[in-house]
Amino acid sequence: MKRRELFSSLASSFNQEDVQERIIRPPYFQDESLFLTSCSECEGDCANACEVDIIDIQKDKTPKLNFSNSGCTYCDDCAIACPTEVLKVEYKKNIDAKISINILKCLSWNQTMCFSCKDPCIDDAIEFLAMFRPQINENCTSCGFCMKVCPTNAIEIGE
Repeated sequence: MKRRELFSSLASSFNQEDVQERIIRPPYFQDESLFLTSCSECEGDCANACEVDIIDIQKDKTPKLNFSNSGCTYCDDCAIACPTEVLKVEYKKNIDAKISINILKCLSWNQTMCFSCKDPCIDDAIEFLAMFRPQINENCTSCGFCMKVCPTNAIEIGE
């Protein structure tokens, strides 16, 4: 067996469902454990109140942010709508996620002019070295607006 065949067989046998997806919560909570205890009786009021429709209610009835359609505007609507007070406006903070750019996938890092991620960034958190090599700076609030517009899905959520 050639090396390429070995790696191909390993990759094809890898089950994507075995990878646990990281759950990113709305930016208005203080205690993660309250989601499991308090959201079970809720009807998903936070998701219904979200103006940009980025809150998905999971099987366990807890909210999870999904940046595939848009990003978080930090509008406070989900926290205001929360009947159990798991989400509260006074707990407002940056979203607990590290946004990064995969330089192998990024068009700009690969000598193709692209500013798709910079244009929707409301926090001016993406800087370019000349016209190439974008980097995310300390202004990033992890709102996710840059993720949907990236043509190569080079913008990722890390740990």
